[in-house]
Amino acid sequence: MNSTLQLRDITVSHRGHPAVHHLSGAFAAGQLNAIVGPNGAGKSSLMSVLAGVRADFEGQLQRPPAAQLAYLPQAASLDRSVPVTVHETVAMGLWARLGSFRGLDAAGREAVTRALAGVGLSGFERRLIGELSAGQVQRVLFARLLVQDAQVILLDEPFNALDARTTADLLGLLARWRDESRTVVAVLHDLDQVRAHFDQVLLLAREAVAWGPTAQVLRAEHLFKARQMAEAWDDSASLCRARA
Repeated sequence: MNSTLQLRDITVSHRGHPAVHHLSGAFAAGQLNAIVGPNGAGKSSLMSVLAGVRADFEGQLQRPPAAQLAYLPQAASLDRSVPVTVHETVAMGLWARLGSFRGLDAAGREAVTRALAGVGLSGFERRLIGELSAGQVQRVLFARLLVQDAQVILLDEPFNALDARTTADLLGLLARWRDESRTVVAVLHDLDQVRAHFDQVLLLAREAVAWGPTAQVLRAEHLFKARQMAEAWDDSASLCRARA
């Protein structure tokens, strides 16, 4: 399986206790990959490591250069009281290529316009972020991902609390990225959504319960095992029992 994200014996700790425990494997390149699991399973901790936000992990991680990776964190912090426009917010996705001191050229402005059209927000360029609904804000953030033009896209709970139409439109954008052979890794909770749209799944319960094609991973026995593992967690334990 081709991959641009490979993990070997990755362990991430929180307050001295493993949040992700000796994880090895690879995310399929050019496909839609989902990370699912019980609450507290380490999904967001793993995503922050993949994105390069956290460096305090053990093990080996192979990932693309930062310029080829785009990341949308969970509940992305965006102060909607600041008077910033939709155009300015999307244009932030070009900073990695333009740098902080170069102005936006005609090609950059056109990229922003195309990205907004791609998420259904043509004509919103001058609107302030604070004037938008939650769904419209998420569309803006996806437009920012579009202008980054990255090969690997990481999404942490991208559809949380969104309306059905916005979710469907953004899922369509994910399908477009797959058609363009981009690699998408998303933390999700809706298993029906995962079954309908995602090619590969990592079922995580601090350790990998199963990792592979969606239909094989989201079997009843694997989901039951993940729940059992979650119920057995002892956050006061400090001894690592999974080391081979």
